Amino acid sequence: MKLIRLKITDPNGFRSLQPDFEHRFRSEWSLQEEKDFAPFVCAGRNGSGKSNLLEALAAIFFQLEVLRVRRILPPTFIFDEDDNPQGFEDGDGSPNAFELEYLINLPPELQQKGKESLAHVLVTKSPDDSPHIEWLNADLEVTERERDFLLPQYVLGYSSGENEILSLPFFKMRFIQFDEYWSALSKQLPYSGRPEPRLAYMDNSFSQAILLCNLLLQDDETLKPFQKDVEIEELKEFRIIIKRSIVASDELANQFGEDNPALSVDEESGLRKINLMQLLEADENSADNFDPIVTRLKRCATSWFIDENSDSLILDYWVNEATKQAFRVNFDYEVNKSAIPLFQAFQVLLTLNLYAVSDALKADLYQSNSHYVSETVPTLASDQRIMRFKFVKFSKQGVAQPMMLKELSDGEHQLLHSLGMCLLFRNTNSLFLLDEPETHFNPDWRSNFISRLRQCLLMDKQQSTNQEMLVTTHTPFLISDSRPEKVLVFKKENGAVNISLPEYNTLGASINKITMNTFDKRETIGAYALAELEKLRQRFVDGEDKEQLISEINRQLGDSVEKVLLIKTILDSMEAEG
Repeated sequence: MKLIRLKITDPNGFRSLQPDFEHRFRSEWSLQEEKDFAPFVCAGRNGSGKSNLLEALAAIFFQLEVLRVRRILPPTFIFDEDDNPQGFEDGDGSPNAFELEYLINLPPELQQKGKESLAHVLVTKSPDDSPHIEWLNADLEVTERERDFLLPQYVLGYSSGENEILSLPFFKMRFIQFDEYWSALSKQLPYSGRPEPRLAYMDNSFSQAILLCNLLLQDDETLKPFQKDVEIEELKEFRIIIKRSIVASDELANQFGEDNPALSVDEESGLRKINLMQLLEADENSADNFDPIVTRLKRCATSWFIDENSDSLILDYWVNEATKQAFRVNFDYEVNKSAIPLFQAFQVLLTLNLYAVSDALKADLYQSNSHYVSETVPTLASDQRIMRFKFVKFSKQGVAQPMMLKELSDGEHQLLHSLGMCLLFRNTNSLFLLDEPETHFNPDWRSNFISRLRQCLLMDKQQSTNQEMLVTTHTPFLISDSRPEKVLVFKKENGAVNISLPEYNTLGASINKITMNTFDKRETIGAYALAELEKLRQRFVDGEDKEQLISEINRQLGDSVEKVLLIKTILDSMEAEG
């Protein structure tokens, strides 16, 4: 997809974005000049509104996703008595009125003869109303069928730190994904084995899933940008632990009903239990064509067993080529050439870890606009989680013994996570929203990051998909690897967020040039060093011996532009004195 324009028409604005805030991402000229993938790099000082732009886009597509899945999910806390979505009013963490315009690739069956392969989409929302989608370059009414193709295949969020500004709409979507399965289980409805909503927030809870999907299913050529810097070689082993059942309270038991096959009574304790795997794992009574995700994971395992005490399924994988081939066959890799089906299976199981959240708390969270929403969710001990990974080990260059994933540094985790996400979704029409993804990188990795992103997303030169990506950053290297039309400079003036393009050619510009012009940092040295240099300058003004002062400057300070200029000033004064 390609973003064209965003305008906030909410009279209250949205977060730091003021009423009537508007940004045009592309002009007609820049659209014609665009040849391949390059992210929008959002730069500016802290608090200038960068993250709020990403959050606005995430919140808008959250609203659209709720409308899209309404026909699939039965009414819950998300919908009112008339099956209309709730929570789109001001104060729930979403913009209450907006205009969003973008282009998106159409599948062949929707392309009209003699017309463009890109749909021009306009999404509008008036205060306290639901969003409305228009297909501007086609004389067609947007039905539920067209809605599927006019929205991004996925909207993917990632933040490297504790910043929850971006995560709020994604976090709400996790409860919708959980409720999708819970409703199917309690009402014994068919379940596809994958989450229907398309928003996914790739926080640390998905790090191991991302790594495993890539190392199990991607070929060596695809993994090159993913492995190069971290020097990972091969996946060696891992374990998956799945807690199959939970004790049912009277409220839950009543919700399921005594005739529900997912509800049973433990013969020894007399406790009623809910089998959470009832729609995800086949047993001897299942139909022959019932092949759910946990059953497929069992077929891929080197060995598995049931821990009767905890009613947990333990799956062990000793990874070799046969293991990889088993995953390719069981998760349709040969058909789709994509690791997404396996990731979605992990996504379903990991989302079940939200089972401890009550309906009342879910309803409150859904209406919340708090940046601390995740802190209200119970944190489960490891043995209470429905699904978890253990003993993820791989070989690494220069290391004799296989390493655990947890042994990697923060920067290595961050690189594997961000690039791995791009590899997983590289062949999709998706929107990537990355909030400061390079904060833990060393300077070399920062300088290579744009190149690595391009390598991940531009492997197949014949592909017709168009990914869109926005990256917030304080790193000059990302700007130096971007053309000026792809650099968005944020400034907040008199409380209003303004976005402008750089007034210089950013591609290949020096770090000093970018630091001075984009981040308003005129000095090339730190504040303490600058203060020491100013003391030496004052001693020169006060008339101290110049040769001795130059010697002291060289002894105290390392090389910098500021040091060279001060010494030049002193030498010029010595020459003027004769």
